Amino acid sequence: MTMRNIMLTTLIAGLALASCQRKDDEGPTQLTGRLFVFNYRVASATYMITLKKIAPIPEGTTAVAEFENPAGGDPLVVNQKIYTFWDKITLESPDLHCVRKDRPYSVSIKLVDASTKTIQTIKTEVKSDLDQTVLPTKPLVVGPVYTANPDVFKGDGSADYGHDAACPA
Repeated sequence: MTMRNIMLTTLIAGLALASCQRKDDEGPTQLTGRLFVFNYRVASATYMITLKKIAPIPEGTTAVAEFENPAGGDPLVVNQKIYTFWDKITLESPDLHCVRKDRPYSVSIKLVDASTKTIQTIKTEVKSDLDQTVLPTKPLVVGPVYTANPDVFKGDGSADYGHDAACPA
């Protein structure tokens, strides 16, 4: 082999190895999903964020997720213990009010180890393709066997799905 071929082979091998390396700021997880979940049966909307484990996660790690509150005010904060054997991590917010179609809402996730050292930070946005006005304001069903909610479905055959007028524009 000529010196030129050796140099070229070394360069290609070096580039291939470099492309396999994770960046230090990436951390042990990768964002794989972000969406709003609308459950019409129980009249709820929540954020759902999914992460995939791509490297070992230290024992005692916690995810601290801050979800922008669509109704305004302080962010909604969720602290969730992460188990080292999980390959997929799902973070879900408390119930939301006032989600608007096509508006970006911010989400910030920090993974912190047992000594509260931040090992990864993820910032993203979530948009809904629906307004929360598609949901009733009261659950359509109650109880473990999905009994029709008497507050919604009246004895005279009418239904009152309600309307949440307290949302910011």
